Amino acid sequence: MLKAQLHTNWRDIPPEAHGCAAALGNFDGVHLGHAHLVHSTHAARPDLPLAVVTFEPHPRELFRPQDPPFRLSLPDERFAALQALGVQHVFQIGFDEEFSRMTAERFVEDVLHDALCLRHVACGPDFAFGYRRGGDVTFLAERTGELGMGFTSVPALADAAGPYSSTRIRRLLQEGYPERATEELGRPWFIRGQVQHGDKRGRLLGFPTANIPLGRHLEPARGVYAVTVRLPGGYTRPGVANIGRRPTINDGQESRVEVNLFDFDGDLYGQTLSVALHKMLRAEQRFAGLDELKAQIAQDAQQARMVLNAELAGI
Repeated sequence: MLKAQLHTNWRDIPPEAHGCAAALGNFDGVHLGHAHLVHSTHAARPDLPLAVVTFEPHPRELFRPQDPPFRLSLPDERFAALQALGVQHVFQIGFDEEFSRMTAERFVEDVLHDALCLRHVACGPDFAFGYRRGGDVTFLAERTGELGMGFTSVPALADAAGPYSSTRIRRLLQEGYPERATEELGRPWFIRGQVQHGDKRGRLLGFPTANIPLGRHLEPARGVYAVTVRLPGGYTRPGVANIGRRPTINDGQESRVEVNLFDFDGDLYGQTLSVALHKMLRAEQRFAGLDELKAQIAQDAQQARMVLNAELAGI
């Protein structure tokens, strides 16, 4: 697989990155609909290097900073997923107050044409851009044509429930259906973060856990999940994770991921793990005491093993 190049300064693009065919969008989660857009872009101009133009932070994070975190994928995760689709150049445009005031006309002419020197662009039917979303697909088609750039409007990939979308996948995760989110993403959804020191209570209960903050990731339904954990070095281990605020202990802290890796004994503090959610086993609940909680954790771990073994066996 060719290694993609990441460009974060649209005003200084090296000449070797000029002349691409680029898909436009936020690409949060890089789901099957996004893959369809990328593949359609390549099919339109297979003779050109394949690129993506995206934004960071997500515009919603700038315009609605009071909203809870909602991201399906952070920049590194998105870049890796786009690279896996064969994208050669990712133009990640810094979306700040100044950029948000750029008109649709200036975006097409100054950014896409003059700075990135794109030869072909593609987008989905709902793509809107520019100050106050002043540009749409019709405007983009007209203006790129006037500037001598090719354009493809790509119909949204859909199933019986409608078009694939990041919004739809967020809802599935918030309702506790990670296995259905996996179907729409084309891979399990995961939370990636650095292991932090906790209160060591899991170790006292006989189930030591790696504690990972949710950070800017979406908070899925609170509860217990069967998970697989990707460790540094590429190793993957099965486990069980709790996502929530630990109501039995009632520590008042923000929601986080606490994952117990099966048959593992090692120091993970400070390391970056990716915790992939496979199935929600139960909702978050309060227990009468730590003994009852410990018994339930043992049951959760046994159930998670069964779920993951069945999945591995293709049952």
